[in-house]
Amino acid sequence: MPEPLRADFTLATLTGLRRAVERHAARCGLRGVPLYRFVVAAHEVAVNAVRHGGGSGRLELWRSGSALYCRITDDGGGGLSGPIRCPPPDAASGRGMWLARNGTDSLLVHSGGSGTAVTLLAHLTPA
Repeated sequence: MPEPLRADFTLATLTGLRRAVERHAARCGLRGVPLYRFVVAAHEVAVNAVRHGGGSGRLELWRSGSALYCRITDDGGGGLSGPIRCPPPDAASGRGMWLARNGTDSLLVHSGGSGTAVTLLAHLTPA
């Protein structure tokens, strides 16, 4: 089992972060469409951290048993409450958290005085 991936990121490093998440998740056993969806989910949450969480964030990605976890933290206040819904088709933005929620098996958001943490979960299926 690979060591956890830990990375600080900013707007300038989002593309490299996305590639690192894809490589690491694949090494942990995620494949095919679930891999693609998980990478998109992590990327969307990281983009939100940059946009709404102070311009930077930290990502941790690890495997535990038959599950893959990705936690993204930032210094923002969050502001997400209630269910995550897809915005109307004519909305110019606002789909990131919806994509993240629908691309993973679980999404947990914790917001507090010290920032926001979003944890994604994908179940790994045996090869």
